[in-house]
Order: sequence, then C-alpha cells, then structure tokens
Amino acid sequence: MNREPNNREKPLNLWIMAGEASGDIYGAALAQDVVRRCRAEGRAVHIGGMGGPAMAAAGVDRTVDSTELGVIGIIEILRNIFTFIGIYRKLVRTVKAERPDAVVLIDYPTFHLMFAKVLYKLKIPVVWYVSPHVWVWGKRRIPKLAKLCRKMLVIFPFEPEIYASSGLDTEFVGHPLIDMVEARRDPTVGRDPNLVVLLPGSRSMEIKYLLFPMLATVAELHRKHPELRFVLSAPRERTAARCREGISRWRRRHPRAELPEIPVETGKTAYYQQAAGTGLAASGTVTVESAAAGLPLVVVYRLNYLTLAIFGLCVKLFRNAFTMVNIIADKPVFEEFLQWKVRPELLVPALERILPGGPERPRVEREMREVRELLGGGDAPGRLRASERAAAAVLGVIDGIQSAPANGEKR
Repeated sequence: MNREPNNREKPLNLWIMAGEASGDIYGAALAQDVVRRCRAEGRAVHIGGMGGPAMAAAGVDRTVDSTELGVIGIIEILRNIFTFIGIYRKLVRTVKAERPDAVVLIDYPTFHLMFAKVLYKLKIPVVWYVSPHVWVWGKRRIPKLAKLCRKMLVIFPFEPEIYASSGLDTEFVGHPLIDMVEARRDPTVGRDPNLVVLLPGSRSMEIKYLLFPMLATVAELHRKHPELRFVLSAPRERTAARCREGISRWRRRHPRAELPEIPVETGKTAYYQQAAGTGLAASGTVTVESAAAGLPLVVVYRLNYLTLAIFGLCVKLFRNAFTMVNIIADKPVFEEFLQWKVRPELLVPALERILPGGPERPRVEREMREVRELLGGGDAPGRLRASERAAAAVLGVIDGIQSAPANGEKR
C-alpha cells in the first residue's frame, strides 16, 4: 500500500487579501517571507488572493487586482458599489472552488468582514493582519472578529490589550513599514532644508479635496520664503496625471498667484521622505512611513461633508486625533488639520514651525524617533522583521490546524 502524504508534504495553498495600496505593500512582504520560510522547510507553497502591483511582483497569483479599490467615504463607496459586488462574487466563487488552507485578510475591514463570514461558513481559517481600527469605531466589532478569526496580527503596540478580554489569539508583530523604510534607506542621500514635498495621497477623493488647498499653501509659502522649492510625489502615474491636471487648473483659476514650478514625480515618495526637509501630507499610512524616515510633516484631511457628518456620529477619533502617528504616540507629534481648517492661513504657520530652524523642529524630530521605537524598530541582533513574524504566525496557525484532530473545533 502506498503511504499517504502527511499534511506538511502537501503543497500549501494560502490566500492573501489586500484592498488598498498600503495593504498591497504589506501583503507583498508577507508573501515573500512565507515563500522564503516554506523553501527553508522544503515545503511547496502557492499564494493567491487579491492585491495590487506589489503583490503581483511578489508572485501572488491574484484573482482580483485591487489597484483602484482604495476608496474612502459613504458617497465614494456608493459610486463604486457594483464594482465591489462583482469583485465579492468572483472571490466567493473562486474561494469555494480552491478552498485554500488559510486566508490572510489585511485591513480593509468592511469588505473583509463580509468575506470572513463566507470563509467561516466554509471552515477556512482566517488570520487577520493589520487590525481594523476598533479603537476608532468602538469595540462592537471585537466579538465578531473573535468568532471569525483564528488569529489577529496587530502592528500597533496598544492593540493586544484591546482584544485581551475577547479570547481572540492576538500577537503584536511590529509595523512592517519600519523595516521597509530601514531597508531602503540610502546613506548617500541627505536632507535638503529648502525642499518641501507634497504628499496629497493616492485616492481620487484625496486629490479632489486636498490638492487645491496645498497649492494655495505653496503659493503663500513661496511668497514668504522664496528660497523654498517644492515637489509633489504620487504613488503611480494615474495619480500623478490627476495632480498635473489639477495644478494646471489651479493656475488658470488663480492667474495672479505666484505659484512656483512644482515637479510631479511618480514612485519616488521613499526618496523624498529621506531627501526633503519638510512635508505636507494627507493623513494615512504615509504619515507613519514619514515618521520612520525622519521627515517632519504637517498633516491634512478633508472628506465629503455627508461622509463627515455620518463619520462624526460614530468616530471617536475626530475629537482627539486622526493622524496615526499622533495616536501611536498619544500626543500631537505632527500638527493636523481637518476639513475647514485645511487652509493656507493655518497651514503656512504650521509648516514654518517645523522647517529646519523652526521652533518646533527639534521636538518633532525627537518624537518621531520615539514613535519608531514604539512600532518595533531598533537594531537588536537577530530581531525579526514584522513580515517575518507575521509569516511565522500564519504558518503556525496552518500547522496547528492540520495537526489537530479532524473533528476539532476552532478553539
């Protein structure tokens, strides 16, 4: 009789699901570390799921390309509702056919919670990487997550305590951006004190609401500090094209304004986070990335007013802080401006305070270093990267399930 192969001899089928740009980056790093770990153990592995260009480059066999799915806000989601429904149905059909050994869901909570319910019914284990912000929206989602997930991998040090009473297996693995920023740091690049980088975001909504106030701020800064130069960094060419068109439109509407030349670069955000002296950025993952790179920022955000009104009913964060760096540090590392406060009269003085030589610059530089340490940075020998810890945890969940009795329950 031929011997049946044991579970570790069978090819591993893992799905990784990311719905926006930051999750795509984390998913790519996770996929690479899962493959690296499996190869070291002599295991075959296939990784599928949903992601963007980074995951595709990492070898993920994507059922869905999520490049344009990163929308925020009630109105924006409604405009794309049929796209989301079509993607959801396609993923459900495919996951039922493939039945992967486990699925890793990265952030993107509304969509992924719906998909997690399907996976739970199919008895496909779920590992959630990058917790939904339950500390923003309230803790009502925690029991649901505890039911649907085998394990929660969190990237902020305060998050394990939030899940402590739920019974959900939760592990702090560190923030993957800390490792990524360190890995790409170029020791030959120094900061230009006169260079200001604009980071208006990657979503069309962000460009729509933030680009014009940023340009008005640049015009006033240029008038007061003619030695300053400016550059806009976009994550991809489609976003860059929107920004170039927006700059042209702003110039036509304000023919008397002295707006300096603003080159629009694609895919060079990491470089400018190391080379620029100061930045003006949309709130998002880029603020954590900038803090890790040592770039002082002023942070802004605007939403559709209906979205803001709905969010204002349930988001506690708007009464305290909305910038992730400030939440992590539990203090205002970066000055932040929301909605009607996103205007040059407030942004110009805030930027002047953190320009090289500005009165707030030393404090911001010190507190950015503190945030980096809180997120698991450091140079301790043998320290595992966040994605290495996450890969070990994901494979540990799969191995634990495969070695359990066939009739074993989840917990």
